[in-house]
Amino acid sequence: MTDPSEAVALLRDALGERVDVTLESRRRARADKSGHAASGTPLAVVHAASIADVQETLRIATATRTPVVTRGAGTGLAGGANAGGGEIALSVRAMDRILEIRPDDLLAVVEPGIINADLNAVLAAQGLWWAPDPASRAISTVGGNIATGAGGLLCAKYGVVRDAVLGVDLVLADGRLLHLGHRTVKGVTGLDLTSLVIGSEGTIGVIVGATLKLRRLVPGEVCTIAATFPGVRAAAEASAAVTASGGQPAIMELMDAASLAAVHALLALDAPTPGAAQLTIQTDGPAAAAEADTIGAILEATGGTVAVSHDRAEGERLLTIRRSMHPAMETLGTTLIEDVSVPRSALPAMFDEIARIERDHGVVIPTVAHAGDGNLHPNFVFDAQPDPDGIVEVPDHVWAAADDLFRAALRLGGTLTGEHGVGVLKRRWLADELGDDQWELQRRIMRQFDPLGILNPGKVFGD
Repeated sequence: MTDPSEAVALLRDALGERVDVTLESRRRARADKSGHAASGTPLAVVHAASIADVQETLRIATATRTPVVTRGAGTGLAGGANAGGGEIALSVRAMDRILEIRPDDLLAVVEPGIINADLNAVLAAQGLWWAPDPASRAISTVGGNIATGAGGLLCAKYGVVRDAVLGVDLVLADGRLLHLGHRTVKGVTGLDLTSLVIGSEGTIGVIVGATLKLRRLVPGEVCTIAATFPGVRAAAEASAAVTASGGQPAIMELMDAASLAAVHALLALDAPTPGAAQLTIQTDGPAAAAEADTIGAILEATGGTVAVSHDRAEGERLLTIRRSMHPAMETLGTTLIEDVSVPRSALPAMFDEIARIERDHGVVIPTVAHAGDGNLHPNFVFDAQPDPDGIVEVPDHVWAAADDLFRAALRLGGTLTGEHGVGVLKRRWLADELGDDQWELQRRIMRQFDPLGILNPGKVFGD
């Protein structure tokens, strides 16, 4: 890298007031919702308003060999968009327009900065819907959802981000603009570079637009089932029984006793039965009532206390309990919010492993799961004092417990991350899952897009 001041001067000459060098903005760009922060403070925050702004930023970055970290709303949970010393934070949050909606073709073209829930509010007026449903949908951007390969509550039935993107517009490190993918339902011309971009966490280019695959809003009623069990293993076994039966709920969420108690306290609800775990299941569409009755019978047969509601408002209230998990964890102390996935039949065994890890390492790990697809979110709770910027360093004993948990997930045939991404928090375990040959191959692919290594350096593929 040349003199950092040269890069900032060139950016200010080219982009004027869109280049923010205030200390407050640069400090904010250090961190995301994971609680992790980059070392040092970025040189500047570029608030891009157009594709041209992104291209100019990357041309200058390439000419001056200056690293660039792309940011959206900063809601990530893996440290993947944290900008540090000597780096440019490139914010695409202001690029938030809906460029096109085609109801007949079931597609929309959007800029990356639009909020997931805001997009769906507009689509709903036309009877349409973009299915990816992360718990952060009210605050996370579509571009961030794509960059991390986000998931959510509805994934088991309606798929993840990878299933809902037809194409992306990508600016390479040298400023060239690529239009990847297609607007058609089918399209197999050449290699599928769109899928390569999804989940790439800003390491191979900057997403500046997306062509999204839409659905029509689901007709019929919605039924919500709340089932409590004496313990989390019983709840996990019940969810596995629902999956094995061939049932296809839209949502199937599991909360263990610690997470359920914390959320009830946060929302000022009556305290749940000590030790009880809960499954919240939702069915939708014309057959919702019949499916709910069938699933309810399975849950009762596996030891659950079951209540079924046909009221949409009551269903949303029950889901609010699940969606309140993260703020509830903040009331317990500092948390390391994690994300692993296992085969759905292995959920009971994974909860057994979590209980063992709590005992062996002396830590508390309240856990929720998207039980419909085997994705768990263990929350490691610990006491620590934040630094002046509000950032907390995770203690070594918590990382040791997390290491044990990651390896347990891999032993059960699972994966290190189902939807949060690798970022900086999990890069040290990446080769354990991929193997050395695949890890090196993926690094080589990344370098074909970014030969100088200036895009989000140090993320995902650490040394």
